[in-house]
Amino acid sequence: MKDVFDPIALIIFANRLDAICEEMGAQLRKAAFSPNIRDRLDYSCAIFNAQGLLCAQAAHIPVHLGSMAYAMADVVGAMQWTEGDMVILNDPFKGGTHLPDVTVIAPVFAQQKLQGFVVNRAHHADIGADSPGSMPISQHLEQEGILIEPSYLMHKGGLNHAFMRTLLAGLRSPVQSQGDFNAQVSANLRGVQRLVELIADDSVLFKQQLQALNAYADRLAEGALRGIPEGVYEFADSMDSDGLGGEHIPIQLRLTVKDATVLADFNGTADQVQGNINCPLSVVAAGVFYVFRCLMPAQTPACAGAFQRIRIAAPKGSLLNAQYPAAVAAGNVETSTRIVDVVMGALSQALPEKMPAMSHGSMNNLAMGADNEMGSWDYYETMGGGMGASAEHAGQSAVQTHMTNTLNTPIEVLESHYPLRVTQYAIRQGSGGKGAKAGGDGLVREFEFTAAAQATLLTERRLSEPCGAAGGEPGLAGVNSLNGKALQAKQQLSLNPGDKLKISTPGGGGFAKTS
Repeated sequence: MKDVFDPIALIIFANRLDAICEEMGAQLRKAAFSPNIRDRLDYSCAIFNAQGLLCAQAAHIPVHLGSMAYAMADVVGAMQWTEGDMVILNDPFKGGTHLPDVTVIAPVFAQQKLQGFVVNRAHHADIGADSPGSMPISQHLEQEGILIEPSYLMHKGGLNHAFMRTLLAGLRSPVQSQGDFNAQVSANLRGVQRLVELIADDSVLFKQQLQALNAYADRLAEGALRGIPEGVYEFADSMDSDGLGGEHIPIQLRLTVKDATVLADFNGTADQVQGNINCPLSVVAAGVFYVFRCLMPAQTPACAGAFQRIRIAAPKGSLLNAQYPAAVAAGNVETSTRIVDVVMGALSQALPEKMPAMSHGSMNNLAMGADNEMGSWDYYETMGGGMGASAEHAGQSAVQTHMTNTLNTPIEVLESHYPLRVTQYAIRQGSGGKGAKAGGDGLVREFEFTAAAQATLLTERRLSEPCGAAGGEPGLAGVNSLNGKALQAKQQLSLNPGDKLKISTPGGGGFAKTS
């Protein structure tokens, strides 16, 4: 290869790293047992250097990847690594996000030295919570399932059978879960193989290439940040509820832009709450990083250099820097989405023509399943909504936005695996905000249950509407209902055969007044 600072050589190197992450993702998907991973693609893959700094990531799930980028260095420093190891974790306060997101980390050795890590994170619909789908309306972390502190899943190439037996014993569907864990291991094995091939016999050159890649990403990030007028921009929004009686829970941001650096200061945000919308600081970082990454040129490498000019502050014990044993199941999915709204709201004051109106603002989570004489099953789904319009484009309808990047599960897959029917799946016409550019419409998804089951709804933008921008109108708030009767935004349900559960998701905000 030519000199590492040659731009052509550097972009080839970056693309090879990205290709490894993509191949890991393909391996994980093909080997997984559960529809949640195989069909919805609720997983992410990345590469880190020997110090735990992000080198590359595939275009998978933003909330997974941003949080890994923020927390990985602490995990790396806490373990002793040997060739053939794999470490597993889901502890939100030790590098995870929420318990269903299980992370598997493998060190990469070449020339008998640690060169980096390959990592994947996948959402498990069954992680041992009492409620099917493992997304309960919880009050503390232990209610959300099995807590996995960083532990050796493999050591020197050998599987930790005792650990795996203990883990599987706490799950409803151990065969399916073991298949998914095996898929995560296989994805990392492929990643280790490919990264060793890339490093080949010259680990010094590999480190130089990583340094050059981070320097290049930093230059692109600096250019993007200098495009934001210097100043202090404040914005506030709120979470609808925490599921346990708390409503209109404020998130406050003071965004300082100076000399191509950013400080996102969330002082003034509510204290951590009784319900499960709390989140660790790594999830906050994921939301902040995501927004600024959207402002950078498309060719910006997804590595540590792209984010080193962005600092984040939130008071310990607050909603956005929760402390153990706070419940966090919905923080990763719902609060992260509101963080994006707040950061974009602040930036809209500095870049009014670049920032779009708010999107639907919820992952519209539905967890469901059963554990009875008819059998055990767990399923989890997020649903799209309306995208916010921008100065140039109307918002798209019925799509996932911002912090999630999953697919829907095909109706044929749902109905063949679980005792339910999808009786309606449609665009929620007229739910997008009006404007010179209209906001996208939400969607309607109705499930009819053919056997007794339990379900949990964790949704937002049911009490508040996604705001328009530049005079555009807001999108409609979402509505959840059971047999035609309105439900709360966050609620656990016992369902009987014939019951119909309908989720009508919010629309996106419109941009500018209609002429």
